Amino acid sequence: MLPGFDLLNGASAARIVVAMSGGVDSSVVAVLAANSGVEVIGVTLQLYDHGEAIKRTGSCCAGQDIYDAKTVCDRLGIAHYVLDYESRFRTGVIDKFADEYAAGRTPVPCSLCNQGVKFVDLIAFARELGADCLATGHYVRRVVREGRTELWKGRDPARDQSYFLYGTTPDQLDFLRFPLGDLPKSEVRRLAEEAGLIVANKPDSQDICFVPDGDYASLVKKLRPETAAPGEIVALDGRVLGRHQGVVHFTIGQRRGIDVGGQQEPLYVVRIEPETRRLVVGPRPALAVTAARVDVINWLAEDQTVVNAKIRSLAPPVAAQWDGSRLAFACPEYGVAPGQSAVFYDGERLLGGGTIIATEAAALSEAA
Repeated sequence: MLPGFDLLNGASAARIVVAMSGGVDSSVVAVLAANSGVEVIGVTLQLYDHGEAIKRTGSCCAGQDIYDAKTVCDRLGIAHYVLDYESRFRTGVIDKFADEYAAGRTPVPCSLCNQGVKFVDLIAFARELGADCLATGHYVRRVVREGRTELWKGRDPARDQSYFLYGTTPDQLDFLRFPLGDLPKSEVRRLAEEAGLIVANKPDSQDICFVPDGDYASLVKKLRPETAAPGEIVALDGRVLGRHQGVVHFTIGQRRGIDVGGQQEPLYVVRIEPETRRLVVGPRPALAVTAARVDVINWLAEDQTVVNAKIRSLAPPVAAQWDGSRLAFACPEYGVAPGQSAVFYDGERLLGGGTIIATEAAALSEAA
């Protein structure tokens, strides 16, 4: 017998809306919700126009994924809605993604999506349906302590998705539920197999959902052609070292693709100057930064000055001091790029975060 999670603290005559991407994680959430004995409704977002969605594989919210979500709902005997959010997703996520690259920054589209259509719009729709909560397949934990709702890392470090959810507001967190936060992926797949779901062995989506082949440069060039214009590769002292074929191909900290010869040590992208189409490169020590300025802050907890900060999705949190706008690292960090998210933790608990807008170089006097 598959378990059912008490997502509503024992409330009766309740209704749960489950955000269903068509993958194994959200499908298992639907199973757990259905087993709790309350009314369950599955909702899937269509984020691409129909013709394009049918052709997409290896992403979420695409043609096959919508069919898979519907099949799971049919098996569970629950209602299923498909919402056409293609226009909102294009303007709120894809266009902003392209704009950030055009400005020489490194965006985090998953955070944008969660802060927009995934939570704001989905929660609004769930409330319209009279739901008591919205359950998702994110690997994070919602913890209620001393009357306060907190967001914690997923129990399995390899699956934790809290970095992408720092923009969740306290009001949203009160309405959200994350049944998979305590489970490893292997257990989720086991539950899917036990429930006889067709998605039990479905591969996880890879890369950025709207760039399933990983070639984000082609998408950005299509939307912002100016990013493909050639330009100069220059040293930190301004010497011209070579040429590049468009800033869209580079991010801060990148080594691959810097095609200049005669250098004594490897060169990395230190700064991107989109206005002049210049790529500023230097040795690895030039990437070290002592601090970052962070804007558009969202707090889920009380303000804290001593934090552990995660400045890339795959980077471990590092000790830092926070003064409300400036994040000072205990030790120099490398490859910190404007546009990325800086997310603050106290142990397993997510405190909040924001967007990096500038960095302070350790080896140089100027801001990178």
